[in-house]
Amino acid sequence: MCQMSIILEQNGAEETILKNAAKLIVREDGIEVSALFEEPKLIKDAVLHEIDFLDGTVKLHRR
Repeated sequence: MCQMSIILEQNGAEETILKNAAKLIVREDGIEVSALFEEPKLIKDAVLHEIDFLDGTVKLHRR
C-alpha cells in the first residue's frame, strides 16, 4: 500500500496536513483527503501543485 503525506504550501511555509493519506479527491471548493480509519478533511480553496511519488508527498497551494 502506498500512502502519501499531504503538505500545504502557503506564504513560503509548508504545513503537513495529513500523514498516511490513502485517498485524495479534487472538489470544486478544494481538496478532500482521507486516511484509513479517519474522517475525511477538506482543505478549502486548495489546488494540487505537485506529486512526488519517490518522496511520498503531495503538495497543495491555496488558490
